[in-house]
Amino acid sequence: MFDNLIGNTLWHLVYNSDWLSKSVLITLFIMSVLCWTVFLCKFILMRLRKRDIRRVQDQLQAVRTLNDVNAVAASCAHTMPGRFLTQTLMVLSTLEELQPDKTRRNWDIMQYHLDQTADRLIADEESYLPVLSTCAAVATLLGLFGTVWGLIHAFISISERQSADITVVAPGIAAALLTTLAGLVVAIPALIMYNYLLNQVRKIETQIVGLADKVSFIMQQALLG
Repeated sequence: MFDNLIGNTLWHLVYNSDWLSKSVLITLFIMSVLCWTVFLCKFILMRLRKRDIRRVQDQLQAVRTLNDVNAVAASCAHTMPGRFLTQTLMVLSTLEELQPDKTRRNWDIMQYHLDQTADRLIADEESYLPVLSTCAAVATLLGLFGTVWGLIHAFISISERQSADITVVAPGIAAALLTTLAGLVVAIPALIMYNYLLNQVRKIETQIVGLADKVSFIMQQALLG
């Protein structure tokens, strides 16, 4: 019963707030939905990425030749590490066709390709994370803006009624503080989500670098003997 009373009171405050306060609350709601959508999508994708990279790394432990690498790439062609291996093998094949005798130069180009591909994969994993950090920062300020706006209206109401009675002041102040509460409800989870996903990106980065190093070693043996 107490929870229902609080809920009804909050809805009553939202309903009676002015258009700007409602706009702030709607904006914060949209930001919250956006943050949770980004987090859940990235959370699922990152779990899949880590699983796929770990599986390819395990398979590469017994690999010694390019044919073995090609077999591993074919077995996981639809995964991120599988595409990484396939692209690398295609670049190597192209280099050997165009410059069959320039072994050292081919190796330098392959090393550059591996580094650039690893950086690109890491950048892809970091995509949309700025949405969470931006929402975490903006939501707090937006909630504070709504509070200041509401307090101004509360004081104007006091001036118009020529009374500072609690029954006059309380509704306006409560409505003003509601935007601060909404801002914190959005900002705190968004900040936690951002830090968690950033930590997962660092773990994936370590896996990608390890995968690139393993492929680099195999390529070096194939090109330089």
